[in-house]
Amino acid sequence: MFFNRMSFSAAAAFCYRFGTGLHAGADILVLLESESRIGSARQQAAIKQLLVGVKQGEQLHVLMGEDKFFPALMTTMVRVGELTGKLEYLLSLLSEHYQRQQQLRRGFLGAIAYPAFMLTAGIGIVSLLIYLMGILTPPSGGQMTDLLGWGLRGGTGVLIFWGYLLFFFGILGGAILCFFRNVAGVQNIVPLIYMIPKLGPSIQTITIARFCRALSIALGAGLEPTASIALALDATDSDYYRATRDDTEQSILEGATLSTALDRTRIFPDEFIGKIEIAEHSGTDSESIAFLAAEYDERAQRAMKVISRTISAVILVSVAFLLLYTIFRIMSVVFGFYEQAFEPI
Repeated sequence: MFFNRMSFSAAAAFCYRFGTGLHAGADILVLLESESRIGSARQQAAIKQLLVGVKQGEQLHVLMGEDKFFPALMTTMVRVGELTGKLEYLLSLLSEHYQRQQQLRRGFLGAIAYPAFMLTAGIGIVSLLIYLMGILTPPSGGQMTDLLGWGLRGGTGVLIFWGYLLFFFGILGGAILCFFRNVAGVQNIVPLIYMIPKLGPSIQTITIARFCRALSIALGAGLEPTASIALALDATDSDYYRATRDDTEQSILEGATLSTALDRTRIFPDEFIGKIEIAEHSGTDSESIAFLAAEYDERAQRAMKVISRTISAVILVSVAFLLLYTIFRIMSVVFGFYEQAFEPI
């Protein structure tokens, strides 16, 4: 799922180059030929498929839709661009959108880089200690005292220790993967996650920012409201939000306003619904939603900082616990030797 899709950085660069080329009047075949030599092997293969299809008379958005490598938002906007003649303009908007997403991700990774380094260093120190307990021999002979109390020594002990860590992180990674793939409908617990202080509201803000930005682009491209909402819900990359697509579409078809249709889903906070309602009364939907999207982009940046700080704190506390445990274990063993030395013979 994650390695078979276009990354934010690749999508931003592709949309920028392709949109700039079209604006300059370059032929689409020439642009695709150039793009087929840029990026990862998977991206090059996907662009080559587009090139072959366009040469055969196929529309670009149809070819993109057949290959899950391209994001759904990009595919839909390319379709709208081909129908309206605004393809280069929409590609420019998409480039800015994916650049924002990439900036959020880079900011998050940058914020947790130091805690991740500290965790790696802590694991390295404990691994070295385990290894030394296996290769060093006390003057009296035999094995070194088990300073950690885990029964792990030498290279074999290090491998066992790493195996435990691999199992733990594998379980954690598997749980995250199952959540994003919505295995067994696990995303139904999203409302519970949103109730977690600080962390929950931040995750919700980032998701709404994605929804709002995609909705702004879709409405600005002239896409009808039902299709715009469906596209925006899909841009959240959450089945929990996508599940409300039919209900919102039905509400719009029955004559409900955008704010009313979203309110009926019961998945958006009242504050956001209120801002949508104000936006509807303050001007055209596309312009008003664009201002709202800019506001939530700023909120998303602050929310990402909260999330990164929370994760950093968890990592640093874990490292501190691991090192303090190691220190206290060593001190208890050393003091135990002193007690034995001062006992009467």
